[in-house]
Amino acid sequence: MQNEFDEIRPYGAGEVKQAVESLLADRQFSRLLKGFVPWLPNWMRNGLVRLAFVGVNTPLQFQLRFIKPIIRRLLRKCSNGYTFAYSGIAPGPERYTFISNHRDIVLDSAILDLMLHEHHFPTTCEIAIGDNLLIYPWIKTLVKLNKAFTVKRGLSPRELLESSQRMSRYMHYAIQEKHENIWIAQREGRAKDSSDHTQESLLKMFAMAGEGSVIDRLKELCLVPLSISYEYDPCDYLKAQEFQQKRDNPSFKKSKQDDLDNMKIGIFGKKGRIHYEAMPCINTWLDELSELPKTEIFSEIARRIDQQIHAGYSLFPGNYVAADMLNGTSTYACHYTEKERKVFETYLQSRIDLVEIANKDEEFLRERILTMYANPVFNKQNALR
Repeated sequence: MQNEFDEIRPYGAGEVKQAVESLLADRQFSRLLKGFVPWLPNWMRNGLVRLAFVGVNTPLQFQLRFIKPIIRRLLRKCSNGYTFAYSGIAPGPERYTFISNHRDIVLDSAILDLMLHEHHFPTTCEIAIGDNLLIYPWIKTLVKLNKAFTVKRGLSPRELLESSQRMSRYMHYAIQEKHENIWIAQREGRAKDSSDHTQESLLKMFAMAGEGSVIDRLKELCLVPLSISYEYDPCDYLKAQEFQQKRDNPSFKKSKQDDLDNMKIGIFGKKGRIHYEAMPCINTWLDELSELPKTEIFSEIARRIDQQIHAGYSLFPGNYVAADMLNGTSTYACHYTEKERKVFETYLQSRIDLVEIANKDEEFLRERILTMYANPVFNKQNALR
């Protein structure tokens, strides 16, 4: 049965060596390696990489030997620390599907993997990633080594149905038979305005496979709402820039290079403090919805997941400053000092200054960035009512 998933699944045991060889044969990846150790000749760099992979036969071993140290180093350099709250779940035999808001293309799932390992969960996550981000062959190889499975984008309605059914079967297979955790964003792409809401179509996809009723099928995936909070979003000015570009030209679309730039800036940009909060598995309340009409089940589940994700946000002074600046009030002044307000105002202007486009509209860009930082305040406030 596993052959059905070969096109989308991560690499398995026994495939790592071949994947490494394909990476080393890729010219773009070789140029990337050269940037890290430019003084070494190609044959020596490749030899060192092969040596480093001795004993690495599975994606989990690849993550622990290579990805974990890289993410730790990045967080030391690009953040002011990270925290993980998970009182609603526990390390043990259970496997979970973490469904989260989406802030960074690359790091959201990578940081979760690090946190799961540091808090003694038995395995990390298989990661859902859109094939639109697999811009070059070496990226596809690298993410499959990192336990990523592929979500097909840009399909016809018929292809989308077939792809969704296969994706659902794979997720159930990964949880129930492979005994892996899964990470998936609550919607396609990042919420550019940081107002996070779950797509009902995603929940419907989850329920396409499995046994029994819709509730039973969703229970098989053990869905855990996960809140991701970054004090600063390194791509905030790029998101604001894209808002203006789409406002001025409704047909505007980002290029592959734009996506690559977003990934690079998201990885290496300053993030301030980072907090992840895993809420209780939704299996604790799913049975309450069993009597609802089928047409209402998914909307109610989406609403409750949103409420849990919003309630789990960690809010920082800049979020409250942005909310007051956006509304022209001092409603949240008790959550920040005058110094913190000035720090955020300086930060805001520095982000606007980074935007380089024709007909730059500073007021519009300011409003867009303020909205990104203020929406978590408004959403959390509504969730806790």
